[in-house]
Amino acid sequence: MLLISVYTLAQETPKVEPPFWWTGMKVTELQLIVHAEGVAYTAPRIVYPGVQLAGVSKTDNPDYLFLDLRIGEDAEPGKFRIDFDRDEDVRYTYEYELKERENLSAERSGFGPEDVILLAMPDRFSNGDPANDDMPGMLEKADRNNRDGRHGGDLKGVSDHLDYIAEMGFTAIWLNPVLENNNPNYSYHGYAITDFYKVDPRFGTNADYVQFIGDCHDLGIRVIMDMVFNHCGHGHWWVESLPSEDWVHQWPEFTRSNFRAPVNSDPHAAEFDKIKMHSGWFDTNMPDLNQENEFLANYLIQNSIWWVEFAGLDGIRMDTYPYSDQAFMARWMKRMKLEYPNFNIVGEAWLQKEAITAYYSGSESERFGYNSHLPSVTDFPLHYSVDKAFHESESWTEGMARLYYVLSQDFLYDNPYYNVIFPDNHDMSRYYTVMGEDLNKYKMGLVFFYTTRGIPMVYYGTEILMCGEEHRGHGHIREDFPGGWEGDDVNAFSGAGLNENQLEAQQFVKQLQNWRRNASVAHDGKLIHFIPEAGVYVYFRINENETLMVVMNNNYQSVNMPALDRFDECIKGRRQAFEVIGQLNIADISAISIPPKSALILELK
Repeated sequence: MLLISVYTLAQETPKVEPPFWWTGMKVTELQLIVHAEGVAYTAPRIVYPGVQLAGVSKTDNPDYLFLDLRIGEDAEPGKFRIDFDRDEDVRYTYEYELKERENLSAERSGFGPEDVILLAMPDRFSNGDPANDDMPGMLEKADRNNRDGRHGGDLKGVSDHLDYIAEMGFTAIWLNPVLENNNPNYSYHGYAITDFYKVDPRFGTNADYVQFIGDCHDLGIRVIMDMVFNHCGHGHWWVESLPSEDWVHQWPEFTRSNFRAPVNSDPHAAEFDKIKMHSGWFDTNMPDLNQENEFLANYLIQNSIWWVEFAGLDGIRMDTYPYSDQAFMARWMKRMKLEYPNFNIVGEAWLQKEAITAYYSGSESERFGYNSHLPSVTDFPLHYSVDKAFHESESWTEGMARLYYVLSQDFLYDNPYYNVIFPDNHDMSRYYTVMGEDLNKYKMGLVFFYTTRGIPMVYYGTEILMCGEEHRGHGHIREDFPGGWEGDDVNAFSGAGLNENQLEAQQFVKQLQNWRRNASVAHDGKLIHFIPEAGVYVYFRINENETLMVVMNNNYQSVNMPALDRFDECIKGRRQAFEVIGQLNIADISAISIPPKSALILELK
């Protein structure tokens, strides 16, 4: 009876994150952040078999506590109370739950070279539930006439069109961040998170996200979650009352990052430049998080693990990887590998040079004095080489030579086959625009991305020749996918209203992506390429059972197949092949004429 009367004295429930956890994790320590008025003046108490309250930490803000729990191997799944006592009363109570970890959760496999990833911006892909366009308490309302506003796309919209995504041959999907962005404007893109444990209600609920991933898995599609460690949104619940003064990087006045990631690997870099790079803010509404704060470091590591377990993720894409504290990022990756040895994570390293990009790619040894342990990086140098190569006259370093020189520096990476490669993304001018709206150049580039080493990623709308220039504003490169909204005049999902070129491009992408899905040599085949000559670039992918030959003609006139004796180490005397794009059996590849600005994919027999 006394217990009941004391329990009734407890006031509102404190905010606790992570909101629940699992038994059976490799690391038995768990740190909870507790937020409630004056909670630092209480004494926490836990009574549950196998769970020990190993430590309690306070900061200079009395509204926060950090609880260190030790979850023993004998701890059973179940719920238990955390009581926060003050003056012999229970000031607060929180019911915490330990869930049972799913079998084989630790053995989950991540995305890899066998995949083609679709990058889709949920707000701009399809509006499956107009009822959630405007939600109570959310500051920005939907306005489809505003290029930089919310347009109403959501998780249900993507789910409704998973058949289209699968039929197009995509085997993985990366959505821009789906977590809450409760900001007065520019909230649609998702990169100013205001709650790290909650899906934005204008996209759906946490349960909707789990259902979406389950629906993807039913169709053999992997899901990659976009995460952000470098910064949060100004409307995050902790910003008005920081857990500690050093929770975010603070300056006498607003100071923007210099965005110069090379300072991390630069042996001559000034300390001033390094500090401004790491500690400067991305924007006025994006406080820069300080991962050197141990409590915040634990928070971020546990948050990423929580989402993998809760949602059943197949991968993570980490935004602005070089901008966070690099020692912390390496620590995070080691923890992720400990919990999920076969999982894959790609770090966004938006850099122009191969060596600086490779600096962030994990290795078996600290080749550069630093090991990120990161298994995959975004290959911007390869992207930029394609941007230029098809527009240039051939020379020692330009045209097809650009592709050759970038790939010739793959010795810098431990595993370049895990680099994520892409024609464009949500921050860049649209690929078809960069190709000068030339369908032949567009096709050549895609052939290269589908057949060279790496994991291809394709931005939504690339398959229907969507255009846009980044310098005109991000709204121009993030337009709505036609057919995703009721009443759209054009429906790209069905093909209705697309012009002849768009239909041709869509069919081209569908054909090649579905071919690649079953072409193991394009996943695991060793890349062997030959120095381009006279605007013709020839390379091979070879595994134990298959040989793939790709011939690219960058000239504005047809050329004959180069003399085959040069390639005999790969061809080994074979002359018969199946040409994938034209679906033709070829009796003698030496007699082929390669059309101008085109590529051939030859499966040698």
